[in-house]
Amino acid sequence: MKLYVFNPEHDIVLARGMSNFTPPHAARQLRADLAFLPALWALAGGCVLVENSQYAKNVWQKRILPKIKRMGVSPRGRFDFTESSTLRSLEFDEVEVWGWDQAIKKELLHNGISEQILPSDDFIQNVRNLSHRLNAATTLRTLRFNGTVGESFLCRSEEEIFDLASMYSNKVVLKAPWSCSGRGVRFLLGNPDIPTSGWIRNVIKLQGGIMLEPYYEKVRDFGMEFYLDERGEISYAGLSLFQTVNGAYAGNILATEEEKRAILSSYISLDLLDSVREAIRSTNLNGYIGSFGIDMMIVTSKNGFLLHPCVEINMRRTMGHVALAISPNTPERCGLMRIDASSTYNLRIFVNYNSPV
Repeated sequence: MKLYVFNPEHDIVLARGMSNFTPPHAARQLRADLAFLPALWALAGGCVLVENSQYAKNVWQKRILPKIKRMGVSPRGRFDFTESSTLRSLEFDEVEVWGWDQAIKKELLHNGISEQILPSDDFIQNVRNLSHRLNAATTLRTLRFNGTVGESFLCRSEEEIFDLASMYSNKVVLKAPWSCSGRGVRFLLGNPDIPTSGWIRNVIKLQGGIMLEPYYEKVRDFGMEFYLDERGEISYAGLSLFQTVNGAYAGNILATEEEKRAILSSYISLDLLDSVREAIRSTNLNGYIGSFGIDMMIVTSKNGFLLHPCVEINMRRTMGHVALAISPNTPERCGLMRIDASSTYNLRIFVNYNSPV
């Protein structure tokens, strides 16, 4: 039996680099409220770990299942929700998490999951190494075809940052090497203010440097989603057209691959898109196994639109994978998936939504 776990605090754990870590309240709330998410792709006979099984069943049966059926999507088989207190009484032969890190491994061991079916510490350290934004910068250089743009540099001191920023007229983006989406990013459009200077010093002290990138005029966010298997073969899962607000994830369009390609074709060549996809499929990810996604963007330039083919790499499942799990097979049933946050987090699915993000 396979156990599925949604651990959205994964990126924060990687940034801290430790297993003994209590995530902030917002991350814990996100995990509790959306723990049922793996039910969207769970195979028959699996178990989805949730904080409250009755709550998860109610949300799944009353809110989620009717919506995905209207999208023309059916669950992949019968599964169960289970809580941490019952894990010891069940027998699992496989575990799939949102993203592997030392904290989720420690949690699963504590709850009775056999170490034999969990990844080694070396594998988890490799996930952390690959999640460093320097890996995205290295990958970016292999994807720079004609019609693309993008540069990224690792700076290890404030002086290096300011010297490099001056080359780009002090219009740059600073990123912590490890950080979750929408956080750990600062826009430097001129001289840094006191809070930004303090943030720069703190990140360099804790993470050894800061990634610096030129600032681009973005017109559209999107990504490509993949899966890397035990044989080292990378399979393409599909496009993810999403929206961000202040750098944080806001929502995904639910549409066929053909519709999403048509939207992007109004900006860039589909041949270029396909060349980038195939180049990614030839990338060496050094022993990684599992889902991953590469965020991209379309930017404006003096000569029109250009593709930035690697804004960042997420060595984990992404909200793009979630959207692909519930995307329709026919163009008549397009929709929108959004995460709303107030006192709780809610997954909202809008069926026949004709204004793509």
